[in-house]
Formats: sequence, C-alpha cells, structure tokens
Amino acid sequence: MRELLDEKLTRFEELEANMLDPVIQADSKKMAAVAREHGSIAKLATKYRRFGEVLAEMEEVRQMAEEGDAEEKEMADDELQTLHTEREALWDELLDMTIGGEDANRSRCVVEIRAGTGGDEAALFARNLYEMYQKHCESKKWKFGVMDSNPTELGGFKDVTVSIEGAGCYRELQYESGGHRVQRVPDTETKGRIHTSAATVAVLPEPEEVEVDLAKDDYTVERYIAASGPGGQHVNKTASAIRITHHETGVVVKCCEERSQHKNLAKGMRMLMSKLYDHYRQQEDQSRSDQRKSLVGSGDRSQRIRTYNFPENRMTDHRVGLTLYKLDQIMAGSVQMITDALIDHDRQELRSSMGKMD
Repeated sequence: MRELLDEKLTRFEELEANMLDPVIQADSKKMAAVAREHGSIAKLATKYRRFGEVLAEMEEVRQMAEEGDAEEKEMADDELQTLHTEREALWDELLDMTIGGEDANRSRCVVEIRAGTGGDEAALFARNLYEMYQKHCESKKWKFGVMDSNPTELGGFKDVTVSIEGAGCYRELQYESGGHRVQRVPDTETKGRIHTSAATVAVLPEPEEVEVDLAKDDYTVERYIAASGPGGQHVNKTASAIRITHHETGVVVKCCEERSQHKNLAKGMRMLMSKLYDHYRQQEDQSRSDQRKSLVGSGDRSQRIRTYNFPENRMTDHRVGLTLYKLDQIMAGSVQMITDALIDHDRQELRSSMGKMD
C-alpha cells in the first residue's frame, strides 16, 4: 500500500509541475487532460502528503523530547499524542480511499456487457444488465452513454459497450466485472422450464490521454458499413463505422453508434485507450507477487461472480456469500446494496492485512 501511495504522490507532483509547463499550457487539449488527472488523484495525494508531514513532525518532536528538560518533555508528549491521533485518522482514511486498487478514484470507466451461453435468452439477459446499470447510474446522477452495441432481433444485445462518468463510478462498478448467470423461464419457453444462461461484464478504468503512449503508427483505422439500431426491420446501415486495431497487442475496438465518422473515431479511441491501459496494468499486476488477489475487487472477469434466480427473486454473489431476496429491486437499478457489501468486505480484508500503524 505504501508503494502505491508513493507512486500516486509522485505522479501528483509530476502533474503539478506539468500544469506550470508553458508547452503544456499552450496545448489546451493536453492541459485539460493533465488537469483532469490531477483532480482525480488530488484528494488521495494531498492526504498522503499530509500523512508524511505528520510522520516527520513526530520524529522532530521525539528528538526535542530527548534533548529537552522535563517541561519540554511534557510539552512534547502532549504534542506527540495529538500527532498520533491525526496520524491514525489519516491512515484509516487512506485505507478506505485505496479500497479497490490504484484506479479506485477514477471518475470515468468503460463497461462491456457480452451475452454468453444461452442464445437469445443470454442476449436478453445482457439487455437486462445494461438496463440495470443504466438505472443505477441515473440514481447516482452519473453520465451514461452507449459507445457501441450489437443488438439482436428480439431486442437483446450480443454485446454492448457504454461509458460512465461520475464521482466514484469506477470504485463501485469494478465489482461488476465477471460472469453473471441467470436462472429463469424465458418468454419463449412454452413448458415453463427454467433455463440457465449467462453474460459477462468487464469494467475498465478510462485513462487520460497523457497516461497512454499512443502514436498514429501504433494502430490502424478501418472504415466500413455496419448495421445499427435495435435489430430486425429497424436496422439502419451506416458507412461511418470505425474499427481500430492496435498492432503490438492485437487489441481491436469498433464503434458504429454515431452517424458521424469523426464521433465514432473519437469514441473508438477512448475504448482503445481503456483496453490498452487495462492490458498493460494487468501485465504489471501479474508481475507483483504481493498483489492483493484475495480482495473481491480484483476478481478474474472469467469467474462466475453472481447468480440471478428469477423464480425465487434471489440474487447470490458467490465471492462473499451474499444472498438477497430482492432481485426485482436489483434489476430495477438498486445495485448499491450489493456494492456496499462488497466494499465493506474489501475494507475489512484490507484493514486486517495492513493493521494499525506502530
């Protein structure tokens, strides 16, 4: 944790210097990106900087107590007690702020929902998840926008990618990454049998442009004609669709939601940067043998994390053994009750592993 906090403070101070750099100030786009990243880590970095200052002050006071007379020692003891209280409070706040990993405080993320096994029913479930997150974002007053989608004729989604922006959105939504299983009687089922199908969710932090080193020679942009719309007779054909391929990693993104090629390219680049950032971050995480793998927020996306049983109105999160008989409320957007339980689990795990300061 201290290594992570040191990195954040170093990056914050780099950004502070960048904001005073005339070259960056002359580039409004780059300046805006620097300012956004600076703002996203300011609270954590300034609190950790104060934490370091308190430690330094405590050391000075201890030296004063050792070298001074009885009266100075008594004054130093009182001051040490005050600093100790502040240090413990700061440490607790830093623990809470780092729950969810180094990207926890990002205010923008990209969410990909893909239908898994189950055919049309899986695609309809993917649509249900999409609507669940949309309603949850509305309740949190987060911005929610479709970046790309692949609808089916019955109104489901083979896959859909959305962007979400708002304070704390990645910290909370990252717990949604993984396999989601549904058990219910499909509308097309004539004999009343319960079917099991699945969808996967991937929540990616959206980095600032200055965090991803991406040159024009690093990727290829293709323009093509693609279908858009809800499916069936409502499908439109648009020649503004964009496919971007990153050469080094083979990462491919596509976007055809907008009629404007320029807008599709801009959305596609945001998706590409998020995927590249996530790709390189996972490589870095794997190289750290002390990574906190036990915490639910760092779960593998291929892992089945949750089951939605409609006949029993039950939702079970398998990572922490949470069962709620409020599935109707959850599908209507009440995701917060799950998120709070998962964050609390992470908080307890982190506190247990880190303990109090000596």
